[in-house]
Amino acid sequence: MHPLDNVIWQALTTRQVEFAESFEGARRFTAEVSPLAGFQKASPEGYESLQRLLGSGETIALFLDSPYQDREGWTLVARAPLLQMVCVNVHSAQAQRIVSGADLVELNTTLSPEMIELTALTKPGPFDKRTHELGTYVGIFREKKLVAMAGERLKVPGHAEVSAVCTHPEHRGHGYARELMSEVMRRIRERGEIPFLHVREDNARAIGLYEKLGFQKRVVRHLAVIRKD
Repeated sequence: MHPLDNVIWQALTTRQVEFAESFEGARRFTAEVSPLAGFQKASPEGYESLQRLLGSGETIALFLDSPYQDREGWTLVARAPLLQMVCVNVHSAQAQRIVSGADLVELNTTLSPEMIELTALTKPGPFDKRTHELGTYVGIFREKKLVAMAGERLKVPGHAEVSAVCTHPEHRGHGYARELMSEVMRRIRERGEIPFLHVREDNARAIGLYEKLGFQKRVVRHLAVIRKD
């Protein structure tokens, strides 16, 4: 199996096992870290194991190989096709980098409320009070306010995911996302790892940026946000 296949399960059984809660063939991230969950196999037994990890009414997110099918005991909250992209040309990222003149700041626990505020506004994906513990996050401030950020989320052998790429609507058009992503990718590469990411298949603008940064489409996955009845 390739490390990026069944990537959430792979992360929770390898490099990010310290964040895992598990029952038999299912694992989830601790709720304050991420709503992502996975199982060894998307089978009735896998979903049953997953139910044992959740309280009534609790919601989790899965990356599936095929579109989610309705199942007893679960309510579908949201779904979307996701592109998984892998950086195959790091030189492209370096060539395309725009220097905005902004100072890049490494974000830490004390800045978690500002990170949550920005991601709640821009909705790059779920972000909670402990999500920043998954990896390095960098941001740009304007007038002492966090206006753009990017960081790392899933980590599997040899690979690290670029995630939470977002810019405040009032500060777009300055190349902040490209610059922040380039910095996150540089740090991943310095560790001898390959950057990858996930993006909604209909987000043409973001996909165009990622391709300019050296990312290539690898496979389509299917996001399913489901709630335990």
